[in-house]
Amino acid sequence: MADEILQQAQELLEGQIDFQGQKTTELISTIILATSGLLAFIIGFAQQNIYYTLWVGLGGAAIAFLVVVPPYPFYNRSPERWLPKRSGMAGSGIEIDGKRIN
Repeated sequence: MADEILQQAQELLEGQIDFQGQKTTELISTIILATSGLLAFIIGFAQQNIYYTLWVGLGGAAIAFLVVVPPYPFYNRSPERWLPKRSGMAGSGIEIDGKRIN
């Protein structure tokens, strides 16, 4: 019973993202973190309070975490097409010095 629940949770949380999705998440996280860092600095400087700076920065990191970490389906819009798995030995079809390795 517990294994089934764990398997369902793993399938829900373990999503696939492609290379374009990785590039998108990197861009999104950079934008969110840079914006929240700048905003945190401005607010903290204007209010002369380091706690405001830390909380705004922490809030930006939390937002970036919620946007980037879950494997949303739009991060897998252009998956790579891999070659199908071949049956047989791994070395079949390779020639070295005119000799075929099976």
